[in-house]
Amino acid sequence: MKRVLIIEDQAEIRELIRMTLELEDFEIHEAANGPTGLQRARDLNPHLVLLDVMMPGGMDGFAVCAALRQDAALRRTKVVMLTARAQAEDHARGKSAGADAYLVKPFSPRELLGTVARFS
Repeated sequence: MKRVLIIEDQAEIRELIRMTLELEDFEIHEAANGPTGLQRARDLNPHLVLLDVMMPGGMDGFAVCAALRQDAALRRTKVVMLTARAQAEDHARGKSAGADAYLVKPFSPRELLGTVARFS
């Protein structure tokens, strides 16, 4: 079973993502901010991280993504950035941080499942 970590500060969005992913066969874990998410990633070694960009806690999604890429044990973990920030600069910053994909909110459950399927 593939392990997915959702790092998203808004509980309602985490719940919607979790409910969508429960339609498939995933082991789902959650974190509400960047520092906690990074620690959970280190503890769980997930196959995929769904990562919000704008979060409280002193560490945004770009910083978390960069930290994942610098960690030898997590370097191969797939990262999909989830954000309402749809500007070209934001996409470039996500790619520069090491994201594998960039999904713009609001996204459909079908779009989320298709993206997750590509990386799991």
